[in-house]
Amino acid sequence: MVKELKANRKGEREMKKAVICGESADSGDNSLAATPLAATMGFTGDSSYSRRLIHQDDEFCTASWFQTFQSWKPRIRSNASDAGFDCCSWYGVECRNDHKNGQVIGLDLSECSLCGHINSNSTLFSLVHLQRLNLAMNDFDESHIPSEIAHLKQLRSLNLSYSGFTGQISNEISHLMQLSSLDLSMNLLKLQTPSGFEHLLQNLTGLEELDLSWVDISSSVPHFLSNFSSLRSMMLYNCLLQNEFPKAILEMPKLEILDVASNTNLIGSIPEFHSSNLLKLGLSDCSFSGTIPDSLSNLTQLTGLSLGGNKFRGFVPSLASLSKLSFLRLSGCKFKKERFPNWLGNLTKLNKLYLDGMNIKGEIPPFLANLTELAVVVLEGNFLTGHIPSWFFNLTQLSFIDLQQNQLQGPISSSFSKFKRLQFLSLFSNNFQGKVDIDMFLQLNKLDTLRLGDNRISLLSANNYTNNTLPQLTELNLKSCNLKEFPSFLHFQDKLIDLRLNDNKIDGLVPVWIWNNSKETLQKIDLSYNSITGFHQHPRFLPWRSLQLFFISHNQVRGQLPIPPQTTIAYGAENNNLTREIPPMICDMKSLQMFDLFSNNLSGTLPLCFGSLSNSLSFLDLSRNNFHGKIMNSFMHGCMLKSFDVSENRFTGQLPRSLTNCTNLKVLSLGANSFDDVFPFWMGTLPELQVLDLRSNKLYGPIQGSTAVSTHFSKLRIIDLSNNGFSGQLDQKYFQAWNAMKSVGKSSVMEANDKSSGFTWDYTIRVIHKAVNTQYEHILTIDMAIDLSCNHFEGEIPLSIQDLQGLQSLNLSNNHFTGHVLPSLESLKNVDALDLSQNELSGEIPQQLVQLNFLSIFNVSFNNLEGRIPQGKQFNTFDNSSYMGNSRLCGQPLSKECQMSKASKLPPPTNMSESLFPIERIDWIIILCGVGSGLVVGIFIGNFLYGRYSDRFIKRKDRWVRPLRNTRRNQGTIILYIILKL
Repeated sequence: MVKELKANRKGEREMKKAVICGESADSGDNSLAATPLAATMGFTGDSSYSRRLIHQDDEFCTASWFQTFQSWKPRIRSNASDAGFDCCSWYGVECRNDHKNGQVIGLDLSECSLCGHINSNSTLFSLVHLQRLNLAMNDFDESHIPSEIAHLKQLRSLNLSYSGFTGQISNEISHLMQLSSLDLSMNLLKLQTPSGFEHLLQNLTGLEELDLSWVDISSSVPHFLSNFSSLRSMMLYNCLLQNEFPKAILEMPKLEILDVASNTNLIGSIPEFHSSNLLKLGLSDCSFSGTIPDSLSNLTQLTGLSLGGNKFRGFVPSLASLSKLSFLRLSGCKFKKERFPNWLGNLTKLNKLYLDGMNIKGEIPPFLANLTELAVVVLEGNFLTGHIPSWFFNLTQLSFIDLQQNQLQGPISSSFSKFKRLQFLSLFSNNFQGKVDIDMFLQLNKLDTLRLGDNRISLLSANNYTNNTLPQLTELNLKSCNLKEFPSFLHFQDKLIDLRLNDNKIDGLVPVWIWNNSKETLQKIDLSYNSITGFHQHPRFLPWRSLQLFFISHNQVRGQLPIPPQTTIAYGAENNNLTREIPPMICDMKSLQMFDLFSNNLSGTLPLCFGSLSNSLSFLDLSRNNFHGKIMNSFMHGCMLKSFDVSENRFTGQLPRSLTNCTNLKVLSLGANSFDDVFPFWMGTLPELQVLDLRSNKLYGPIQGSTAVSTHFSKLRIIDLSNNGFSGQLDQKYFQAWNAMKSVGKSSVMEANDKSSGFTWDYTIRVIHKAVNTQYEHILTIDMAIDLSCNHFEGEIPLSIQDLQGLQSLNLSNNHFTGHVLPSLESLKNVDALDLSQNELSGEIPQQLVQLNFLSIFNVSFNNLEGRIPQGKQFNTFDNSSYMGNSRLCGQPLSKECQMSKASKLPPPTNMSESLFPIERIDWIIILCGVGSGLVVGIFIGNFLYGRYSDRFIKRKDRWVRPLRNTRRNQGTIILYIILKL
């Protein structure tokens, strides 16, 4: 909330044309500073008033500041017997009607471009007769509200909104007992204690209007507010309110406006309404629940209603009687039969309609044609089908159209050119097709945002544009529009903030004129998934001064890595042909949170300063490059890393111990290097670690030390130690602390986001199977796997593995385990892949394993097993390769029959339909060491997740990849490994 509000305020300031305010303001007689103020205003007569009211610094203010206060000049009163000056006619100053004594009762300096810090000694606080004070829409540069405001005992109206105040709200405001209107909204203010809200309001019983929107309240709404009989308007939007909202407030007889939207921890329900004066009701994006009562239709005076984004159950009742509604938001609510309700056609005064994310099916209904006053229509994220009807283009008042993420089809009509007021148009992610002439949109001179991407269209663009004929866009999304070159009209776009040209067919070099466009405004640019080879006049520094997100991944870009500005938050350049070393100047990017250079030809050693950069970085992926040498061991306290991947390089030496400072780490991938060290038991202290990849290194010795603390690796869900030199026995205690694997929790997607930029990072998974790279966009929080293959472990398989009942994949192959296959592995009810091959196990295969209903991969080949192979359920799907190399095994699917005298009792025949998996043969012969057998997560991702959860995954790309460059690694018959990255 703080970042977003700061960004909003910064944007407002930067839109103003600025001049210096401060000491220079003393020089002109039209400035406030040059004005000797009359004693009748309660000031001292000091000629430097501006420095007393506001301590001016080197901030910038608009030229209107001088114009506003041009009237603030000394004027002699007509009555010569009266000493002093008449200030009652000055701009913003209000005196009593007789103003014989010059008592100032009102001061309105809103939107006057005042800037700087408020001085607590200001003579402003000597205006003891002041009843109305309005300083809204200025910039007081993070001043605190002075406690001296308590001197203004007569105040009835106080408005400090959107003026750059910060810090804790002064308790002295609660002493202004005459207040009927209080507006502190849109500032970075907060109430320090949970009881602060009650203390602020408890004396203000005469309040009629209250607006604390965006103030950090972080507490409950006090019940005594329902006793404020004069309260007409209460605005508490986005205040971090908690607990249950008092239902009695909704029933207050004089309440006309109530907005508590965007308080996600606020719970409650809607009461039955019998009568009410409510004009506007905003409850959206909270956690209200229960049903929406039919009596809502009794609120016939409503002009605005917002209920979306809650947990209401049931259906939305008919609101046909709310004929005065001009604003309606039901986003996320469920309509009966999941279709548009007919009563919407009766709301003919609707100006803004938000029905996004409601699972509405079917075509756009004809009764919406009745809503001729519509200016905003948002139907995003539904299941709308069919064409956009012709009557839709008769709604010529529309300025905002959002139809994205539906299933609309057909050509995009040229009739969009009728919407002369159109500012925002999003047809993104539908099934539109055919050729589209972008000129019809470029005729709309008010157009600000255009999203046509992710359809099946081919965009046509002319070359005869001039700057005078084009709208100035701030956002343009042309993803997947079959573009073969940069559209020429971009040459004249100077105000772009967000540009998306990804997933097209653009090849060759980025034109030089791109670097001159929108230098001051561009924040996001995505050129990924094209065939771009480089840049004309290859820039060492990217030229956009406000850049936040830069993506040029999955291209063919050659040369050195261009350096972005220090404002950059996310930099994605994976899957290119970038060469040379990482420039040390990258370390100057103190805002960088995501840096992805996966799969390039970068080389050299990592800059030591990367350790300090980790105090801003959340995601760093340098995997599959040619980096070498020792990895920096300079991760500092306060390290923010959540995902760190340097796998498939040529790093050597010890594992960096300073990673223990990165207490936010969830994914750590150091595999396929040449690290030479013992098992890093110290990593067990990382409290958030969920994925650990140490495969294919030179790690050695027994796993020891990890049992010293019972909480070590408590959140670990995926671990790969394969293809190393670990040895010795596995103690029973090793697995007892792995609590995250002991049960199956709620399934969700591992992701993180930055609210200030609106960008979300997903932890994604790459699986390479027989040299085909398949990327899955999400890691689920229920994914659990252990791979200890290709080491020198010995002794019996620890019995404590049976406690890891959430485990989906277990690979202990290519070791020296002895003893029997544990019957207690039956408790791993979710296991999908179980590989015990290439060991020294003996005895029979336990009949209990037949109960593993999800088992799709089973391999016990090349052991010393004997007896009959279990039959039934999933075991009927495994072929010879699962059992070869065990000369004393018998029964199906082997050709060797068992002697009847030795036959063990079989379980009753099982109908194949009981299996939760389709019957399919899986070639699972031998998992050899190296990258091929490394992370068995590749097995359970490629088989278990795709088989059981394929509907939850989005397969982004299937691309052929070149063979691995490092020839020291063995190549398995089946190559399955996983690369964990963003």
